[in-house]
Amino acid sequence: MLAASVVIGAGELGSFPRLELVLLLLLTGTVFWIAHVHAQLFGAHLAQQPLDRQVVLRVFRDEWPIAKAAVPPAAAVAAGTLLGLDLDGSLWLAVCVAVAGQVGWSVAAARRAHASRRLVVATASVNLLLGLLIISFKLVLTH
Repeated sequence: MLAASVVIGAGELGSFPRLELVLLLLLTGTVFWIAHVHAQLFGAHLAQQPLDRQVVLRVFRDEWPIAKAAVPPAAAVAAGTLLGLDLDGSLWLAVCVAVAGQVGWSVAAARRAHASRRLVVATASVNLLLGLLIISFKLVLTH
C-alpha cells in the first residue's frame, strides 16, 4: 500500500519523471524499512530485551519485505517505456502492480500461517479493497 500511495501522491515530477518516481519509490521503501527496524528495536529495548548483533540482524531481515515491496512498482515505472506506455500509463501500471503485490503478500502470509480458506479470502479482500480505495483517491484527485 505504501508504494501505491507514493505513486498516487507523487504530484508533479521534474525533468526526469520516471527516474524521479523510481527513486522516490525505492527511497521511501527504504526509509519505511528503517523506521520499522527502529520501532522493533526500540520496542525490544523497552521490553528489556538485550540488543545483540543477532537480534538486530533478525529485525533487519524480518522487516526487509517493506523495502522490497517498492521494487516491483518501481520496476513497472521503469518498464513502462519498454511497454510503450506514457508516464500516466506507467503510473497506473505501478499502482496496479503495488495493489496486486499487497494482495499476493497477504494471501501468502495467511497461507504460511495455516489460516483457513475463509480467512485467506478475507485478507485478500480487505487488501484489495484498500488498494481500490487508494485507486479511487487517484481518480478523484486527478479529475
